[in-house]
Amino acid sequence: MSVPTIVVHRDADILAKAVAARIITRLVDAQSAKGSASLVLTGGTVGIATLAAIAGTPARDAVDWRRLDIWWGDERFLPDGDPERNETGARQALLDHVDVDPERVRVMLGPDSGLTAEEAADAYATELRKAARPEDHGPAPSFDVTLLGMGPDAHVASLFPGMPALYDTRPVVAVHGSPKPPPTRISLTLPTIQASREVWVVAAGAEKAGAVRLALSESGPVQVPAAGARGRSRTLFLLDRAAAAKIPPELGRIASP
Repeated sequence: MSVPTIVVHRDADILAKAVAARIITRLVDAQSAKGSASLVLTGGTVGIATLAAIAGTPARDAVDWRRLDIWWGDERFLPDGDPERNETGARQALLDHVDVDPERVRVMLGPDSGLTAEEAADAYATELRKAARPEDHGPAPSFDVTLLGMGPDAHVASLFPGMPALYDTRPVVAVHGSPKPPPTRISLTLPTIQASREVWVVAAGAEKAGAVRLALSESGPVQVPAAGARGRSRTLFLLDRAAAAKIPPELGRIASP
């Protein structure tokens, strides 16, 4: 796994715009190199603000949206269209405003599908396996970019500290008893996240500062899930100044655009 690079921006608004610009550049580069690209989306305030920033810039037209595969790192197990679903926020912020191929937007199903959370997780794992290529060497694609938000408890996706999902080696799991509502969710597991080419952890706000510090230390991922959020070739921690406030200098060189 790669060693994290830390990039700090002045505030959450500039952070979202900067991450949006990075995403556009990375997707264009991937499409130029291999014809298509893959992006794993996250929810949360900064995650959705980033998608809105992509939608709001003319540079978005540099991406061939028809040749982009879109996935989710996790989803609340709620009916289609529920405002609390990550998918709903992503569609409103970005996907409804660009020419995506509907068949390449892979959503995690909710209870209105008639499936249980376990069955919905298995169905998503099947989609991942279908999309994986021999060079991915595993049951999921090596995503070009996996975006992850991070909670004050250092959770990423729907992988919360100390919960069974952190020990699971399947590509996707159902999560029950989430400490953050709603209690039932679906999430990629750490092995799937770690198979990504690049993992970008995006965090803003002083309430995240302690978690950021732990995620960049020698903490184990069972108690600090974000400590396991690493990409195969690159890991970025993209932060605002408040979230970066407790990072000791010895943990890494901090670039502040």
